[in-house]
Amino acid sequence: MKRSLALIVTLASGFILSAAAQTPAAAAPAGPAKIAVIAFQVAVAQTNEGQRNFADLQKKYEPKRQQLRALAEEIDNLTKQLQAQGDKLNPTEQQTRAKSIDDKKKLLDRSAEDAQNDFQTEMQELYNGLAAKVYDVLANYAQQQAPVVLYANESTNITKQVIDAYNLKSGVPAPPAQPAATAPARPAAKPPVH
Repeated sequence: MKRSLALIVTLASGFILSAAAQTPAAAAPAGPAKIAVIAFQVAVAQTNEGQRNFADLQKKYEPKRQQLRALAEEIDNLTKQLQAQGDKLNPTEQQTRAKSIDDKKKLLDRSAEDAQNDFQTEMQELYNGLAAKVYDVLANYAQQQAPVVLYANESTNITKQVIDAYNLKSGVPAPPAQPAATAPARPAAKPPVH
């Protein structure tokens, strides 16, 4: 929301300054000026290209997500085995198994954090590249509009129009409808290791 508001203010000031520089004071529009509203992040994410790129990124990280789930399940199973057999094991075997579990937990935590960081970095790169292209369409769309808008209500929200204009320009077909996916999640919280 803050970024959308900042974009609105930035665009508004840019449009107002641009309009003021190009239009003599005597030729100012007779009606009130208007500011168009766009949820820019939403617009970028909802373009066909944005949806396709996000789905592709999800597919790319699915093997890593599965690997992390498998490691988390292995740790859970080893922990349950140690708890069930702990009193039957000699102290050395208990320590060896506990250390093995601890090492696997550390590996899981590092791997999950690395995967999350890699995912977020790639997501940001995809977003930035697409945002620049959508912004070009937004700027062109805004230049074609009549006077600059100084008040905002839902009727002045041009998010959908910019998404449609970008989708038309990009030529990327709409992806098939899918349930929403999420970024690779860290495994469920584990008890602290002592």
